[in-house]
Amino acid sequence: MPRRWWTSLRAHFEPAPIADPLWRRALAACPLARRLDPARQLQLRQLAGIFLARKRFHALAGAVLDDYWRLLIAMQACLPALQQGATSLRGWRDVLIYPGEFKVRRSHHDDHTGVVTESDEVLIGEAWEHGPLVLSLADVQLDLEQPWDGYNVVVHEMAHKLDMLDGPPDGVPPLREIPRRRWIGEFQRAYDRLLAAGPGHAPIDHYATESAGEYFAVVSELHYSQPAVLRETEPAVAELLHAFYGPSPADGEELAGGCRR
Repeated sequence: MPRRWWTSLRAHFEPAPIADPLWRRALAACPLARRLDPARQLQLRQLAGIFLARKRFHALAGAVLDDYWRLLIAMQACLPALQQGATSLRGWRDVLIYPGEFKVRRSHHDDHTGVVTESDEVLIGEAWEHGPLVLSLADVQLDLEQPWDGYNVVVHEMAHKLDMLDGPPDGVPPLREIPRRRWIGEFQRAYDRLLAAGPGHAPIDHYATESAGEYFAVVSELHYSQPAVLRETEPAVAELLHAFYGPSPADGEELAGGCRR
């Protein structure tokens, strides 16, 4: 009886292995994963299996999902978690997939007048603290087709998820071996430089100036898709992200960026 109970418990918590044909098909379609060395590919495969076992996918507004697309999303979501391991996937469960851009109703409270106004914001991705990861499937597909252009919506939103493991997004995820004071200092100086540069005067998307959390998410995209640009623009930030995420799969690629936001 105890042996049968333990076997049942392990079956409940251990993810089912990803079938070889499905993994090979998804790997061929995901350049970020395909360029990893064999050891990190194996680690990604195992982590993606855990992601698929723990997360519930919801196709909304007519989006169509199958095992192939769920795996492609899981692979990209797990790339930023490779260094941190499976514990970095904790604290949330649902992945909401729209076929394309989606609207979110925002409320703004004016502290001076007390007036509350509402407006719709069009998004391609969103991450809630303790809530779902929300993605546009069209933009996930675009990132797979244009992996080296400086953008990746799954990486961006997963950076927010990592950032929120210790509270609201502030651009400082939980750090194990990187000195927290160094991280905060280097990122703050880089953030201030981008603010001072103004829109269109720096290679880093000015959307990063929205907040410290958005800056971390935007430069995380660059780490995976245009690390050479990041190293040239903010070498200290590039070095910290290399330590946090590991080597970039984009190193060695001929890169050409373009604004999508």
